[in-house]
Amino acid sequence: MKRIIVVGGGAGGASFAARMRRLDETAVMTLFDKGDFISFANCGLPYYIGNTIKERDNLLIQTPLGFKKRFNIDVKIRTEVKSIDGRRKKIVVQSEGNSREESFDYLLLAPGVMPVRPKIRGIESPHVHTLRTIPDTDRIRALVDTGTVKSAVVIGGGFIGLEMAENFRQRGIEVTLVEMLDQVFAPADREMAENLHRHLTMNGVRLLLKNGVTDIVDDGTGNVAVIVSDGNAIRAQLVLLAIGVKPDTAFIAGSGVMLAGNGAVVVDDHMKTSVDGIYAVGDGVEIEEFVTGKKMLIPLAGPAARQGRIAADNIAGIPSTYKKTQGTAICKAFDLTAAVTGLNEKNALQWGIPCVKSYTHSSSHASYYPGAYSLSIKLLFSPDSGQLLGAQVIGKDGIDKRIDVFATAIRRKMTVEDLSELELAYAPPFGSAKDPVNMAGFVARNILEKRMPVFYSEEIAALDPARGVLLDVRTTLENEQGCIPGSQCIPVDSLRDRLSEIDKNKMVFVYCQVGVRGYLATRILLANGFRAKNLSGGYKTWSSESTVDYDGTFIKKIS
Repeated sequence: MKRIIVVGGGAGGASFAARMRRLDETAVMTLFDKGDFISFANCGLPYYIGNTIKERDNLLIQTPLGFKKRFNIDVKIRTEVKSIDGRRKKIVVQSEGNSREESFDYLLLAPGVMPVRPKIRGIESPHVHTLRTIPDTDRIRALVDTGTVKSAVVIGGGFIGLEMAENFRQRGIEVTLVEMLDQVFAPADREMAENLHRHLTMNGVRLLLKNGVTDIVDDGTGNVAVIVSDGNAIRAQLVLLAIGVKPDTAFIAGSGVMLAGNGAVVVDDHMKTSVDGIYAVGDGVEIEEFVTGKKMLIPLAGPAARQGRIAADNIAGIPSTYKKTQGTAICKAFDLTAAVTGLNEKNALQWGIPCVKSYTHSSSHASYYPGAYSLSIKLLFSPDSGQLLGAQVIGKDGIDKRIDVFATAIRRKMTVEDLSELELAYAPPFGSAKDPVNMAGFVARNILEKRMPVFYSEEIAALDPARGVLLDVRTTLENEQGCIPGSQCIPVDSLRDRLSEIDKNKMVFVYCQVGVRGYLATRILLANGFRAKNLSGGYKTWSSESTVDYDGTFIKKIS
């Protein structure tokens, strides 16, 4: 009979415990969690504050009593594991000020992560909140419900920051979002995140990028001033700190369990730690990224739950391995959705990974059926094999199903040619005969097979007019409504008759709105002896990549 102790009742720990019980009815299991709740819906917390989720109890997936009844597992909440002795196979736990030792045959660590709290003057103000637990949620919701919170500052533009900006706005609160980077939603590349920037501002969020917070000044009257690095100040009644998380693993130090430099638990692909009989899963473990094999921290609920199952399998004698994390994630910001999977271009450049990129803009379903919206797709793929390395999708509808197709394709190491050949469900309300996934595959394949030479938006600033012609093949009306400076306009439908107007001694850099007409124009030019390239993603991508500084002109200096 195995004596198994589980530390942490989140997705990883609860998944492990439930799976372990299904595999071994005789094991004696105890789950310790230092919080007030186990197995609650972390990802639903912002939506309860925003009142989209009406009932607080809907956040509670399982209770200690329910876990005991269904799985015969003793759950001890408000009980903190203070230390681990891996050699003696004992832990020290503390509850209500009293400490005691507990013995184990197997120990499952699922400590999770905790919010990062940098050394900012004034950060301990009672007006500054983090959002990770049910009590955190209760405190923020109670404040919002009083109606006294008229303005809030959200520090950090990640998942929690974006979701809370939306939900604060939904409650009628003025919101300023402060982000140190030049973009929100860091898993995406900046030109894709620019869609989010515009959408946030359209929905009343004041966006302050490329600024860190230096001070939080409490005036003692229920207001604070958040001072940013350029010296400006934003006044508010509530500050939400959402700048990231770090492994909650201080109690593991000295146990013999190896920790990485960032504090994450080091595990092998069976979720075993460096100490025999001790396993670790969830947000606080170091795992391999799927595309690159690099060790990193990727805190996501889905991978945590799968890791819990794998650890249970191995303890039960079923050989099972975790096959890396590719970072598939999705985020809602008002009625826009952004999703990513696999490698992004920033990391590819940083890590020296060769890749080619393509941009496409398609309708979420058949354009003639009501309610179709544009969605933007960026693919990264191998210049040699065409293997898909990463994908980003942003739009209003149908984002989830496309990113899931791309995630599956990356997991199975499919190529862009494979994408073009996928048979996906089609009816006018749901998709197109050539689905956006297929279209992205067609375009990437044309680039890879050199049927469509391309150039990218970031190259335009360096184009030499003496050597190249920038050609807009949209309609004259479209050109008049907005164009890339210095471009010549010849609509694609007139191009064959007006080739003599183009200098054949120069490279022709073609663009249209999204790339489709540009592709046709490029083929016409190449067939007629010109040298030509098409702008990947067209004017729409260029306009997103054009640098926009959200510099916070709405705030004033403190006198």
